[in-house]
Amino acid sequence: MSTPVLKIYNTLTRTKEEFRPIDPANVRMYVCGPTVYDYAHIGNARPLIVFDVLFRLLRHLYGAEHVTYVRNITDVDDKINARAAERGISIRELTEETNKVFQDDVRALGCLEPTVQPRATEHIAQMIAIIEKLIASGHAYAADGHVLFDVPSMKEYGRLSRRSLDEMIAGARVDVAPYKRGDMDFVLWKPSKDTEPGWDSPWGRGRPGWHIECSAMSWKHLGETFDIHGGGIDLVFPHHENEIAQSCCAFGRDVMANYWMHNGFLQVEGEKMSKSLGNFVTIHELLHTEKFGGRSWRGDVLRLAMLRTHYRQPIDFSLSSVIEANKTLDTWGRVWVSNLEIAELDKEAEAILADDLNTPALLTWLHAMYNQAERDGTAQRRLTSTLRALGFDDLFFKSKGSFGLTDDDKSVVDQKVTARLAARASKNWAESDRIRDELAAMGIALKDNKDGTTTWEVKR
Repeated sequence: MSTPVLKIYNTLTRTKEEFRPIDPANVRMYVCGPTVYDYAHIGNARPLIVFDVLFRLLRHLYGAEHVTYVRNITDVDDKINARAAERGISIRELTEETNKVFQDDVRALGCLEPTVQPRATEHIAQMIAIIEKLIASGHAYAADGHVLFDVPSMKEYGRLSRRSLDEMIAGARVDVAPYKRGDMDFVLWKPSKDTEPGWDSPWGRGRPGWHIECSAMSWKHLGETFDIHGGGIDLVFPHHENEIAQSCCAFGRDVMANYWMHNGFLQVEGEKMSKSLGNFVTIHELLHTEKFGGRSWRGDVLRLAMLRTHYRQPIDFSLSSVIEANKTLDTWGRVWVSNLEIAELDKEAEAILADDLNTPALLTWLHAMYNQAERDGTAQRRLTSTLRALGFDDLFFKSKGSFGLTDDDKSVVDQKVTARLAARASKNWAESDRIRDELAAMGIALKDNKDGTTTWEVKR
């Protein structure tokens, strides 16, 4: 079976295109990373997982040594300043603490470490250099201690988002300031107070705007033009639009990246995630607390729940979808070849993924392969190898006890069984049935004994 042609949907052209790298010996991808002022929420997990799958596929197609994946860390930002002041700790202490949790959470989701994880604070020199180029070419101007990008100076501005001027003004939440020439002009550099982080520059002590950070870090590690730029659909405007403006105008290029990829929005239980609705949940909480569904969840379960929906489509992250993903992994675990060291995509799986990361179709293939694997050792190895290649290399296969359950899982089940026995003792049959149904949804079968006790097992 020949190597498939990789096709990806390009937001810039609104079409699915054949991927042709600038240099097949160095395929280059940049994805916007976290602003480390707070723990990453479940919506942030989606691009982490999506672009990890793409990273794995590119490594498979071109060779691991021929792919460079850059995912930045924003460690200078007004949100960081505000949160550090709120908590009464230093900015450095906040960013180090938050980044450590982020890295631990991402590893738990089964994501490979990117080739480079640059920090914004380590690239101030590159930011200043780009700003100087923009001023020299007439695309930026200094005013009142600020430096702003002159949007009307770039005729192609808006080609990524394809918005009208009125839509762009509304979407950018324009700041009104007397030093701005135009409503759409955005900040490249701004002055810092004594209590704020700042660096010396030709325009005085200050700090960078958000957009210039990614232009500088991608330039430093991938060059003036590279292959793929990724992120969530919410970043198309203004962040990615402004990145393009900065980079193209600074370096005299027609494009910043040849392919722009964006994952769709995420909702929780059918509603937009927000703290006011009480459905805001972080990756860390899902992994380590009982906030979602009364139990914690393994990272591989969250990973599979994300991949059930095509990356470009909106996703409804729900308890039922997580429970279903957990049951699926339990099922596949029955045929897992624990001593298999190979982690390669099956050729059929490779062809499916090469069609714009079609993970729903891939899961259909994995289910079909499982059905064969119950009878066929070759199918078992194909399934195991492909799952390992996709980041599911630590399912339950390190002896997690009762058929894939961790100690935390078993503790949750025991607590629910105890609660059900109490409900039965008080003749609260509705509550007893509710708990039984809840456990059944988790894949747990109960057996009520004549002596009044209850035992349980994972349904096989």
